[in-house]
Amino acid sequence: MNALRTAVAAGSVLAGLLAWSGAALAQAVTVGPNGETAAAAASLMLSPAEVERMRAGHRRAALLWHTASDFTDSVSRGAQDEFKRLGVAVIATTDAGFDAARQKSDVETVLAKKPDIILSLPIDPVSAAETFRRAKERGVKLVFLSNVPRGYRAGVDYVTIATDDLVGMGVAAADALAKATGAQGEVAWLYHDADYYVTNQRDRAFKRRLQEKYPGLKIVVERGIADPARAEEVTNALLARYPALAGIYVPWAEPAEGVLAALRAAGNRKTRLVTLDLSEPLALDMVNNGNVVALVTDQAYALGQTMATAAAYGVLGKKIPPFLIVPAVTVTKANVGAAWREALHRDAPQSVSAGAAK
Repeated sequence: MNALRTAVAAGSVLAGLLAWSGAALAQAVTVGPNGETAAAAASLMLSPAEVERMRAGHRRAALLWHTASDFTDSVSRGAQDEFKRLGVAVIATTDAGFDAARQKSDVETVLAKKPDIILSLPIDPVSAAETFRRAKERGVKLVFLSNVPRGYRAGVDYVTIATDDLVGMGVAAADALAKATGAQGEVAWLYHDADYYVTNQRDRAFKRRLQEKYPGLKIVVERGIADPARAEEVTNALLARYPALAGIYVPWAEPAEGVLAALRAAGNRKTRLVTLDLSEPLALDMVNNGNVVALVTDQAYALGQTMATAAAYGVLGKKIPPFLIVPAVTVTKANVGAAWREALHRDAPQSVSAGAAK
């Protein structure tokens, strides 16, 4: 991590990532939405001369996000900081509220401002092909987060895709649960019951890791969650049948909050809970020695920096891998402050920091 902090001070988190992520990448099997082979985001490098070329171009960028959240805020800050280094003006930042029609309107509105670069996460791959059509026809350099419009070709219609080491996140969650339970007992595997590229890879990686490395942890119940609002109800039902579960895996933070509520309502303080992505209520439970033992997250700030650097590759005509990933971060009570800063590039909430200090 010292290499990462040194690189941040020098203005490039990507150089720092390269110093410590190489070994982890060798184990990764995350693939892109169309089966692309993963390359380390840390492999992107701009020479001083290339940075000066970007600065001399006075380019303009728009950040068109799918929703508003701590995650997208951190991705935006990473992109904005890198664009500032490159002399690129950010002319618009939008939130589509997970509405594909609204995202199309955002693109049309921003195009009137004549951006050279657009960073975005396409909400619906099918309709996104039309949503971004005018932008690519105008030669706007498109860099996508985690998803790509159907039929679009890397290096032709867009520059590249950046996302998390999805498999690495699932593996880290399994390792954390095994550590917390002594790798013994019965486990509930709650997975995202939808055809969604990001969560599907994370969920399957967790299950595979548990089955292959921790035979003492037995998955005795598998339940799909499509609506996170039903997570508490689903958990109430499974706890009635399996009251002595050693652990529960939940695909992301929102339904995990419902699972935690069910455990508390049942007076259950023994079942260990792991999930993916950050949440203040879950982190607060973790630092107060509750059910939550670990939160595995991505490096949102680094993703933003990666996307901005990738956009510069597109502007400069540099060859770039079609699919880039950043490493996962396992957040526990022991490292919550440092890990939160690593992931989001800001301090953990005061309530969490105070709890961890006890």
